[in-house]
Amino acid sequence: MENDIETLQKLLQDDPSNFQARRELSIILVNNGFNEEAEANLEYLCKYFPEDAELHYNLGIVDEKLKKFEKAKDAYKKAIELSPQEDFYYNLGEVLVDLQEWEEAEKCFKKVLMTDPDDGNCYFNLGVCYYNMEEKNKALDNFQKAVSINPKDVYAYFYLGFIYQDDGLTNFAIESYKKVLEVSPDYSWAYYNLGSIAYKNGNDEEAEEYLKKTIQYNPADYEAYKLLVKIYLKNNDSESALELLHTQLEKEDNGDLYYCLARVYKFIGDLNEYYDNLKKALQNPLTLSYSKKTLRQEYDYAGGQIGRNEDIEPEKQVEEYNENEYSEENSGNEYEKDYEDENEDENDNDNEEEYDEESEDEEYDNSDESYESDEDEDDYEDEWDETEESEGDDESEDNYDEE
Repeated sequence: MENDIETLQKLLQDDPSNFQARRELSIILVNNGFNEEAEANLEYLCKYFPEDAELHYNLGIVDEKLKKFEKAKDAYKKAIELSPQEDFYYNLGEVLVDLQEWEEAEKCFKKVLMTDPDDGNCYFNLGVCYYNMEEKNKALDNFQKAVSINPKDVYAYFYLGFIYQDDGLTNFAIESYKKVLEVSPDYSWAYYNLGSIAYKNGNDEEAEEYLKKTIQYNPADYEAYKLLVKIYLKNNDSESALELLHTQLEKEDNGDLYYCLARVYKFIGDLNEYYDNLKKALQNPLTLSYSKKTLRQEYDYAGGQIGRNEDIEPEKQVEEYNENEYSEENSGNEYEKDYEDENEDENDNDNEEEYDEESEDEEYDNSDESYESDEDEDDYEDEWDETEESEGDDESEDNYDEE
């Protein structure tokens, strides 16, 4: 491969107008991950051959890989203008999903279905569009069509499970999540949501089993740790809660887990450790999804109870914690999930002066534990591409077209 690239590059040095060599070089570069170099060559070719639809299409593929979605959109639109082909519409639809332009994406996938009514990927993407357009019934119909065409569509089953769970149709949700695990036994979010359902139904042992599976496949799933700690404390098993949290915190600092650890020490009556871990939680603000103002009040109150009043080092970064950003970087999974807001109500009362211990206990104990289906399409598409490559059955995937 390196020899081929070097040979073609030498040919272009000697003769920059050798368009065939430049086209061949672009193909080799993009197929081997050299997307920026491929982009430069394709842009050069598009200037000289502006009526070549395949060149614009391939440029769109490269820009999409580089996450230059606006440029990819323009390239695909130009390709469609020159030659309205099924693959061009499909790829444009995917980019519009990335850009969250749901209605325009819907039109593209419907165009594909006019000529290929059995394209399961189109039905899945339509389901995503309708879900985000808050047309739940249409979303369900399309996800169901997707799995009827492709019974191994993990993501369609997951969306079905979440919609059913959100509607209170627990049995259907459980069935859908179990379908996910039949196809992909390491899908951590399906385990988490099954654990969440079991916990809400009072089945603590079953919930614990699912949550341990969640952590096994995704050690950075902090929501699973939180829910496990609640189950342990509910069953007076503080020893297991301490072991779980200390084991993970030895690997990395995390504000949420330090706060959970603080609550465990409060539960067993060790107020000095309670205070110390509240301090550590506040020292890790970028990984703290709980209200920092409320925790600071709790910290000051706890310090007053034990006669300690220690300053906390100023934050090195002042930006607020962004939950989606953090989970994307640390989820260990490309299909980025969104959490339902848990104890993240930042509408704090500016006139509040006294810490209310009972209200804080209630806030911690009643936090919501369910995952929403992923709405971050950047992350979804990456993992979707991997699945398509492994199964090799997607006729519309973004393969570079040598033609």
